[in-house]
Amino acid sequence: MILKSLLDARLPGDTALLASGREPLSYGQFSALAEDVFAALRRRGLSRNDKLAIVLPNGPDMAAAFVASACAVTAAPLNPAYREDEFRFYMDDLKAKALLVEEGSTSPAIAAAQRLGIPVLTLTPGPEAGAFNISGDAVAPPSVQGYAEEGDIALVLHTSGTTSRPKIVPLTHGNLLASANNIRNTLQLTEKDRCLNIMPLFHIHGLMAAVLATLTAGGSVFATPGFNALKFFAQVEEARPTWYTAVPTMHQAILSRAERNGEIIRANPLRFIRSSSASLPVPVFHALEEAFGCPVIEAYAMTENAHQMTSNQLPPGKRKPGFVGCAAGPMVAVMAPDGRILSAHEEGEVVTRGPNVTPGYENNPKANEAGFAFGWFHTGDQGFMDEDGYLKITGRLKEIINRGGEKIAPMEVDEVLMEHEAVAQVVTFAMPHDKLGEEVAAAVVLREGKTVTERELQDFANGRLAAFKVPKKIMILDEIPKGATGKLQRIGLAQKLGLA
Repeated sequence: MILKSLLDARLPGDTALLASGREPLSYGQFSALAEDVFAALRRRGLSRNDKLAIVLPNGPDMAAAFVASACAVTAAPLNPAYREDEFRFYMDDLKAKALLVEEGSTSPAIAAAQRLGIPVLTLTPGPEAGAFNISGDAVAPPSVQGYAEEGDIALVLHTSGTTSRPKIVPLTHGNLLASANNIRNTLQLTEKDRCLNIMPLFHIHGLMAAVLATLTAGGSVFATPGFNALKFFAQVEEARPTWYTAVPTMHQAILSRAERNGEIIRANPLRFIRSSSASLPVPVFHALEEAFGCPVIEAYAMTENAHQMTSNQLPPGKRKPGFVGCAAGPMVAVMAPDGRILSAHEEGEVVTRGPNVTPGYENNPKANEAGFAFGWFHTGDQGFMDEDGYLKITGRLKEIINRGGEKIAPMEVDEVLMEHEAVAQVVTFAMPHDKLGEEVAAAVVLREGKTVTERELQDFANGRLAAFKVPKKIMILDEIPKGATGKLQRIGLAQKLGLA
């Protein structure tokens, strides 16, 4: 019952969750909710480490469902924007025992679950933010197992690689608690802090930094329906937060409206702003600090680390624009290909180890052998540390496309485009984007005698992929440039094709 202990450790009357149009949910009510969810899932035959796929809109119910369900089973949140085929793949890959959706949902996840024979459970919201009831048929005979324990899997998320199918990252209760405490300590969170959550809650960033770290400190989370730059300052005025965490593209959108909302900023001063999941441009760092009059804390994070690895520090500690900070919980080093730990200013692969790091990918010995060589987790990112131990990321060894914090596996897009009858060859790659950092592009060679337009291929992909994965640029070529060995290469392709 390790996650439930977070709720039980707080004063029962203190506020845990808030949302617009709902009554606040206290820690005492949250603990009672976790007990009710535990009983509801056990009655329906779900046991510890059984995976519950969760497809809910952003907001307090998703935040509460993650924490409450993880006390009993393994929470497996999925992006609500997925198409039916994507839901079918991910739920089948997870071997999900049940799917949880909100009452009245028309999500294609329901059809995908029905095709897989996965029972569907329904969440009905209550008057308090995050309060809900679960209804639905039994999955199996009632389970008599107790609450989940430290070594049980609390959360599973998929992470994408470029040369294989997406990998399943299991995170134990111990992993999550270690990471939540790391974030709490880094940000010096207390029961007086309130986080305005604008991050999606199917993603490790929102789940860990916004929700679980706050609950670990006994603070409160104001859960929004998702990020909307037009509503952000009204949400600040209503929630009166002490901080928020976001990806750089969100910060940039907020900045574009900061000047006209100066009165709200001054009336609701933030203690700090946190940025993670993609590199924060230095001009944006400075503009945020000037607009909000508070420190901006950039962190470096990854799903396999249950989010945070390094972070810049609150004053009087150092924060270095362009750097992602120093080790903030786990051990962090830069490694040579032969396993040597490198000295300051020597460039190599960033590696980590510690109690927050996943025990290993699920059912993937090959990925584990490579990803945990020499006793460290290998991030696939390239960088160096300065003399203060602050990390500078200089690139990625992997070919994952980082579109404003959304990670996209090029091979997944390749496979969809290859399904089109006119396509003979395709290579998906990253092209630079001034705001997102990277955007999805693809080079395509058509079958002889076939014709198709860029727009038609985009429409085809749009019916099979989430919108953020659909290439914004598709170049139809006679031949895709190859490397010296004759292999098709994603890295550098944007430059070769004049898109850089």
